[in-house]
Amino acid sequence: MMNKKSRIMILIASLILVLTFFFPLWTIDLIAPQYPEGLGIRIWLDQISGMKPNDLQSINGLNHYIGMKVIDPDSIPELQIMPFIILFMIVFGLFNAYIQNKKLVYAWIILFLVLGAVGLYDFYIWEYNYGHQLNPSAPIKIPGMVYQPPLIGSKQLLNINAVSLPSISAIIILFSILLTAFAIYYDFKELKKGTVK
Repeated sequence: MMNKKSRIMILIASLILVLTFFFPLWTIDLIAPQYPEGLGIRIWLDQISGMKPNDLQSINGLNHYIGMKVIDPDSIPELQIMPFIILFMIVFGLFNAYIQNKKLVYAWIILFLVLGAVGLYDFYIWEYNYGHQLNPSAPIKIPGMVYQPPLIGSKQLLNINAVSLPSISAIIILFSILLTAFAIYYDFKELKKGTVK
């Protein structure tokens, strides 16, 4: 059994994950002299969009000249899978708040951390493939040049500065994990004080 406040925290940590369907998970922005307002893509759980309406099209146009593949959201299977993963984590979390099994709460936290690590690795591989697997017939070819954006942070690619950062949904997921971990800690503290019946 867990104390009431810990169960409420786990309930909140699970429910706030619903917000990840409404905000981007990651952002990649491109800053260059020819684009003073910048270009950017927003990676959501189930789609990739431009920062502005035509940004994705413009970035694909730039990619064509240097031989990078077109960014086609429909060809990225992770975008089909991620919404179901988050739905599962929401339901699993709510289930934990209801049955109050601490081992399952630990399992929820560990599973989320593992999924996050796998997701970051998968994202790195996706960026690596896009930046390294270049079309040899591209109009612009620079021997030895690759165009992999950074996983986190900024990187200069020719005259373009690429900035890749977690966005609102990634912060929500991190907060959810930390809140659940704090709920476990709080329950442990209360148990030591002998307040859990």
